Amino acid sequence: MNVMVSDPACFGRVAVVLGGDSTEREVSLDSGRNVLAALKARGVDAYAIDGIPALLDALRSGHFSRVFNILHGQHGGGEDGVLQGALESLRVPYTGSGVLGSALSMDKIRSKQVWQSMGLPTPEFEVLPRGADVYAIATKLGLPLIVKPACEGSSVGVSWVFETSDLEHAVALAACYHGELMVERLIEGDELTVSILGSEMLPSIHIAPKGGCYDYNAKYITEDTRFRCPGLEDEAETALQDLSWRAFRALACHGWGRVDVMRDRVGQFWLLEVNTVPGMTSHSLLPEAARVAGMDCETLCWRILESSFRGGL
Repeated sequence: MNVMVSDPACFGRVAVVLGGDSTEREVSLDSGRNVLAALKARGVDAYAIDGIPALLDALRSGHFSRVFNILHGQHGGGEDGVLQGALESLRVPYTGSGVLGSALSMDKIRSKQVWQSMGLPTPEFEVLPRGADVYAIATKLGLPLIVKPACEGSSVGVSWVFETSDLEHAVALAACYHGELMVERLIEGDELTVSILGSEMLPSIHIAPKGGCYDYNAKYITEDTRFRCPGLEDEAETALQDLSWRAFRALACHGWGRVDVMRDRVGQFWLLEVNTVPGMTSHSLLPEAARVAGMDCETLCWRILESSFRGGL
C-alpha cells in the first residue's frame, strides 16, 4: 500500500541523523545538509543530529517522532544494521532498509553469497584472510582484480590491480579498515547504477570516470566524471532494472537504495553491491536519476521520508 503524505505535520519532529564516526563521515555530513535543507523547504519539522549516541539520547528523551537516516558506512555509520536494531528496539520509525537488509548489503561477501545461491550474476571472488597468500588467489582468479575491504562504502580502501607488483600495496591499503578483505575479478566494461525508490525503478546511470576507475576521488572530488542517464535503452534498460530489483529484494532491502552493476564487453550484467543509504551530495547518483525522472531534491527527500511509514512508498 502506497503512503501519500500531504501534510508535513504527519511526520512529527524528524531527526536527520548524519555525520557519525565511520570512514564516510564527511560524505554523510554533506548528504545530511542537503536532506535537511530539502525537508525544511517542504515544511518538515526536521533537525540535524550528529551520530548514533546523540540520536539515541534524544530519542530516549522523547524529542523526535521518526528518523531520516543519512549516515553512511559501518562502525559509527548507520548503514550496517546496528542503528536499525536500536531504532527497532525503541519502536521509532526510520527511513530505509531494516536490520537484515542493511547488514547483508554492508557486507559485500555475504551479499555475493546470497546472490550466488539464487543464481544471480556477480563477479567471481575470494575471501582474503589477513596474512593469506594473495598471489595464490590472484593466480586462481586471474588479473585484473579488485582488492577491497568487505564492509566499507564510497570505494574506501579499494584498489584496482592490473599488475602483480601492485598486489601487496592493495592488500595493505584494504587492511587499514575493519572487517574481512576480499579479492574480486575485475569486470571490464560499462559501470552502471540503478536507483530504487519504493517499488519504483529510476533511470539507470552510465558512469564514465576520466581515469577509468570510479574511486573516492572520482565520486566526490573531481568534476571530470561523465554521466549518462538513462544509461541504457529499450530492452537492455529493462533487463538491467529487473536484475537490480531482484538483487535488491534478495538482500531483504526496501524503502530506497541503489544497485551497482557492471556490463561486460559482451553485454552480460554483473552485480557489484547494494547501497542502502545512497549519497545525497552534489556528486551523488540517486538525486541525478530522480532529477531525470522529473523529481526535484525536495520531492525526493519527502518520498524517502514517507518510507518510514512501514507499508512503503
